[in-house]
Amino acid sequence: MSKGPVVILTALNLEYQAVRQKLASPQMHRHERGTRFEVGTVPDTSCRVALGLTSKGNHSAAVIAERAMQEFSPVAVLFVGVAGALWDATRLGDVVMASHVYAYHGGTSEDDGLKARPRVWEAPHGISQLASHLARLNDWADSASGHEDAPQVRFGAVAAGEVVQNSRISAEAKWIRQHYNDALAIEMEAAGVAQAGHLNGAPVAIIRGISDRADGTKNSADDRNWQPQAAANAAAFAIRLAVELAAEQEEAAVSREGRARSEDRPSQRVSNTAHNSTIGIMAGSVTGSSVHMNTAPQEFGPMSLVANLNDFRGSLRRHHAEGILDEDTYREALADLDSALRSAGGNTTDSSKRVTMMLRRLRGLVVECPALVAELTPLITTAGDRA
Repeated sequence: MSKGPVVILTALNLEYQAVRQKLASPQMHRHERGTRFEVGTVPDTSCRVALGLTSKGNHSAAVIAERAMQEFSPVAVLFVGVAGALWDATRLGDVVMASHVYAYHGGTSEDDGLKARPRVWEAPHGISQLASHLARLNDWADSASGHEDAPQVRFGAVAAGEVVQNSRISAEAKWIRQHYNDALAIEMEAAGVAQAGHLNGAPVAIIRGISDRADGTKNSADDRNWQPQAAANAAAFAIRLAVELAAEQEEAAVSREGRARSEDRPSQRVSNTAHNSTIGIMAGSVTGSSVHMNTAPQEFGPMSLVANLNDFRGSLRRHHAEGILDEDTYREALADLDSALRSAGGNTTDSSKRVTMMLRRLRGLVVECPALVAELTPLITTAGDRA
């Protein structure tokens, strides 16, 4: 099973701190060339995040992204921070996730003007689909403001260049809005990270909180007020996305292990003869002379889920008694199981989400025990279906 973290990169210290404060017990990890990352866990989950600082610009971002990909073999790379909005429809504080990235400084200079020749990178389909799902759920924001004022996630192009854009009337500003009029945001690092992801085969997502309108107000008091909020909003959505990406990776790995174990088992054929005819038997299993027939899939309600979780407590106890689970892991697993049980009796969406989150964290704790993982996986699926 791949245990690579989700890598989150930022260009500014303000953005870095917005992500770092959402991690538990970040530990320093030093690359052999001196680049420093911090690796921590998202609280109440098994999702690990490797956080790094690239500094400004596409070139620096590309180099640090390359190092992170080689160092961690990550599930995905998320570039997180603030950006300027190119159009008024995008509100300050909203989050823009790039559907594709333009490196807009590509071009050719002709007698009749500068002609655009951009490089373009599309966001990976799987990440885009997951991000759209999370945006529809709309439960990621930290903001305590009312529903109408809560930040929204918008999907569209992001333009990345090599200069700070802080005008709507300069020749370059007009040229950008003319040739890249579908771009929602403009910044200086996404193209470098996207190129590094393309060369390494690593999925990349660009997540930007809108702090200004690239209209000459970048250094105003209003911008200074919005920049921390925009960074916090981008960090909140990125962490939510990271948790789901890590959970999907774990589920896929468990599924692969289950198929591998199934393929390793010797095939068994059962036949029965009566009156000189062969009668096929469809059975769940055959032990000695007993045939155990398949039954209809079990329907899980709140009480049956609670019962199954209590049964899982017995499995934990046996693995601990046999020395398979150490004392610390056993105690943490019991704490997560108790938390899941407290929420399992409810019929609300929030209680189901809480059960799913705690069971995923529990699976991360016992990942070295295939039997426990196999027992947990259908319970996680059941809890998720109720959400």
